[in-house]
Amino acid sequence: DRVPFVVAERVPWEKMCDTLNLKFMAEVQTTKGLLKEHYFFLAQKIFNDHSASLEDFQSRSVSWAQFNKEILPGRGFTFWQWFDGVLDLTKRCLKSYWSDRLIIGFISKQYVCKLLSTEPDGTFLLRFSDSEIGGVTIAHVIRGKDG
Repeated sequence: DRVPFVVAERVPWEKMCDTLNLKFMAEVQTTKGLLKEHYFFLAQKIFNDHSASLEDFQSRSVSWAQFNKEILPGRGFTFWQWFDGVLDLTKRCLKSYWSDRLIIGFISKQYVCKLLSTEPDGTFLLRFSDSEIGGVTIAHVIRGKDG
């Protein structure tokens, strides 16, 4: 129902999720789309809100400025620039790993620490970098003598 070349000022977060998912699957050429957990991470990133629940984000809308004009806090790029970098990296280098669900990808550093806290030494995971466009961060477990 969209008029060509007319961009809505705001769109519901739920519609944004659908669009990001379709873009991701088409660009990467995979049948493995984004999951609910990925949407939660993306919502935290675009809204700069790490205290809200998944349900809290469902009633929010995203502005064009939030999506593609405003620089993310503490970064030198917009949400879209960052997301596009993830698309490019996944398409070029990580497609098979993503398609096999071997990359968690869209996950916060804080949640990674929680996930890995009970895992044995040598356990690792890959996530998309928060601070570098098109980068990957490897988180791993190495326990010191103090535990």
